[in-house]
Amino acid sequence: MPLDTGSVAADLFAGPPLKDSVAPAASSVEALVFSYGAHLGEGLKAARESRRLTIQDVSDVTRVHSRFLEGLEALDMSRLPSRPFAIGFVRAYARFLGVDEDRAIARFKADAPDANEPFRAPVGVTDDGDPRLALIAVGAALVLGAIIVWNVAQRAMSDKEPQPPAPIVQAPPQAAAVPQGPVALGASLPAPVESTIPKPYVTPGLGLATNALTGDPTRTGVVAEAMPEMPVGSPNAPVFGAPADQPSTISLRARKSVALIVKTADGSAIFTRVLAASETYRAPAVAGLTFDVSDPTGVDVFRQGSFVGQLPALVTPASKLGG
Repeated sequence: MPLDTGSVAADLFAGPPLKDSVAPAASSVEALVFSYGAHLGEGLKAARESRRLTIQDVSDVTRVHSRFLEGLEALDMSRLPSRPFAIGFVRAYARFLGVDEDRAIARFKADAPDANEPFRAPVGVTDDGDPRLALIAVGAALVLGAIIVWNVAQRAMSDKEPQPPAPIVQAPPQAAAVPQGPVALGASLPAPVESTIPKPYVTPGLGLATNALTGDPTRTGVVAEAMPEMPVGSPNAPVFGAPADQPSTISLRARKSVALIVKTADGSAIFTRVLAASETYRAPAVAGLTFDVSDPTGVDVFRQGSFVGQLPALVTPASKLGG
């Protein structure tokens, strides 16, 4: 490290004039520097004191501040600047005492090693590495090469395969030529069959049955129709309900198999049965009866022994039938 020595003569680095006429030999100074104490700093201090010099005397010649020289003698790295400057201070101090500078620097580095310097490998020890890593690398290379070869072979095989024929694109049909000039029109066609309005459906016997039930033969909207033919009852068909010696206004005769439930005004069922064809039920003279059937078209209604039609609904009060 270059030092600003000013006009100081070069022979001053060999040591300033001693305060007395006796000076230690150079060999004795070098022995003190490199052999005295536990580290280089103590040797430098012992050599300085043997020449009866103060820290300020060394600082005046080397141009190194006294506090840095004190830190160097104590080998306290926290009191010294960066390591390159500290090595320069060691060189200047050794030159001042007249000892080998390179030897002093080597001793300083040994006494105060650099923590950031990487450790050197021990002598005679070789790093052969893990042989398994080489095997793994070779295996990976073989697998990668096999994948590359397989992809190349697949690409070559696909190139040799015959390509499918190109689709035949048919030209669009030519539009029919539109005749020019006036076009003769024929006679109008009749309306299609599905567009005609069908004849309204009229339930057979509905008009007469409604007239008989309402007592109004001139009711508006009722179509007078012929009474349908009454089924011929079996002479041995049973009759249920009120006995023959009791009065009854309404009788129900089954045209086909039909379920019948007769309930009173309080909802109690007094008759429940599936009537077969030609079977009859005579309603007792009880107010508030209701007839519940599975099919009203399968039951003929008789009032005072005269046929008046069929039941109008699934549930029909006897009052609507004149009972």
